[in-house]
Amino acid sequence: MLGNAAIARGAYEAGVKVSAAYPGTPSTEISENLVNYKEIYSEWSPNEKVACEVAIGASMAGARSMCSMKHVGLNVASDPLYTVSYIGVNGGMVLVVADDPGLYSSQNEQDTRMIAKAAMVPVIEPSDSQEAKDFIKYAFDLSEKYDTPIIMRTTTRLGHSQGLVTLEERVEPKDKPYERNAAKNVMMPAMAKKRHVYVEKRLKEMAKDGESMPINKVEIKDTKLGFITSGIPYQYVKEVCPEASVLKLGLLNPLPMGLIEDFAKKVDKLIIFEELEPVIETAVRAAGIDCIGKEAFTVQGEYSANMLREYLKKEVSVKAPATVPNRPPILCPGCPHRSVYTALKNLKIHAAGDIGCYTLGAVSPLNVVDTAVCMGSSISSLHGMEKARGREFIKDWVAVIGDSTFLHTGVNSLMNMVYNKATGTVLILDNSTTGMTGHQDHAATGKTLMGEPTYAIDIFNLCKAMGIEDVKEVSSFDQKALTEAIKDSLSKEEVSVILCQAPCALLKGMKFPNVCKPVSEKCKKCGACLKPGCPALTKNEDGTISIDTNMCNGCTLCKQMCKFDAIECVER
Repeated sequence: MLGNAAIARGAYEAGVKVSAAYPGTPSTEISENLVNYKEIYSEWSPNEKVACEVAIGASMAGARSMCSMKHVGLNVASDPLYTVSYIGVNGGMVLVVADDPGLYSSQNEQDTRMIAKAAMVPVIEPSDSQEAKDFIKYAFDLSEKYDTPIIMRTTTRLGHSQGLVTLEERVEPKDKPYERNAAKNVMMPAMAKKRHVYVEKRLKEMAKDGESMPINKVEIKDTKLGFITSGIPYQYVKEVCPEASVLKLGLLNPLPMGLIEDFAKKVDKLIIFEELEPVIETAVRAAGIDCIGKEAFTVQGEYSANMLREYLKKEVSVKAPATVPNRPPILCPGCPHRSVYTALKNLKIHAAGDIGCYTLGAVSPLNVVDTAVCMGSSISSLHGMEKARGREFIKDWVAVIGDSTFLHTGVNSLMNMVYNKATGTVLILDNSTTGMTGHQDHAATGKTLMGEPTYAIDIFNLCKAMGIEDVKEVSSFDQKALTEAIKDSLSKEEVSVILCQAPCALLKGMKFPNVCKPVSEKCKKCGACLKPGCPALTKNEDGTISIDTNMCNGCTLCKQMCKFDAIECVER
């Protein structure tokens, strides 16, 4: 099983009844696999904060619940997380949070263990697919035993690698009875003060009990060299040093210091091998234990077996770099975002960007997107620019945001612009899906995660309801209409919204009846059709162009760029 599929299976076997999530690589496949288990209600929530709160509500009602997200999604969910740590649970509650060492699909490398420590929430971490299934079941038991939400931390490598998994039957515990208890569930200051004392006591008990928890594993072999590790790095340690002694920690917050101290006494040389921040190492050093950690290994990027081999001066299995040429990230052929960015570039417009496929507008040859911070930040950033430097500064700026991201956190940002009397133009790139993470539905697509038809939020009328008078709908592939709409909106001293609408070219069921073909005898070799950077087009040695009809989706952007009718659109 894929690690994420194993997590979903473990949730099923644990008797989970409610799951909520917002798609985010590398966690997305958890929810996509959960829908195979009809006993579990699963949903895409508008954002991770909402998903966490849904899981909290289900837990309070007495059912086992979970929410899944990537590491930056935990930032969005932090508000309820810090408080539910005080409240605790009724039915067991687990947050699966996927970190991304190596930044394969993220804007930072934050370490979930650091947030969990600040929030005083226990963390466990599996090392393979079998443990992914087993640990999440164990997490629900811990949650109910210690009256706490539990974070199960994973990483890209765990979620997206495969391993053998032994399946078991679902065991669905009875729902816990709901008892009205304001002192526990209503976090006003007087109640919270008492719960804070409980949380500190709970963590001390877990740290002591962790010394005998089965998720922590001690392997005593050659005592000349010992490793303390967790998660996927454990696999690298076992590959490179199968003869060494190892303490594999499954419980990472609170750390079972008694177990750590006992292990450290048994080995001559102690190495802490952990990805990202020195969480284990800091605690070990604070206990006065001599060890080797980040002075030998980086806090940046993903670890590997070869990294450990190089440190130990063992033979590195891959001595030469791969000869595969670099493949820069690029928007797909027929992507509507390329057409929008082409219009913006021709107008010499800067874009405050956001998180999604459209962030690729920052790279060549489009070079339109100037900023990208986090979900929903494009609109707020544009607002801040205008308030700092005035309308004149943003006369050649717009904000760009996708439809899913707009519903995630962009709505609040747009509301803020209206409320605080801003000016500025916002382009909502509506491609009818959550594109970057693999085409998940959202609140405006008309379908739930479980495949059921539902009401589709009308983004046009939502913007109108905020009091925005200038709301336009334009086809993303109509260069003339796009250009006129952008110029018109930028000329107005008010908040303007342009809904740029065209479906993602990779959506399931999309059909492309037409294809673009060059008319070589008309080609002036000016290269205008190549400027948007569509990978279906290539320049020939004589300066004319070729179009790969297997890649071309017939979007006609190249045809619209050509002033000499040297490209025609024909039936495929």
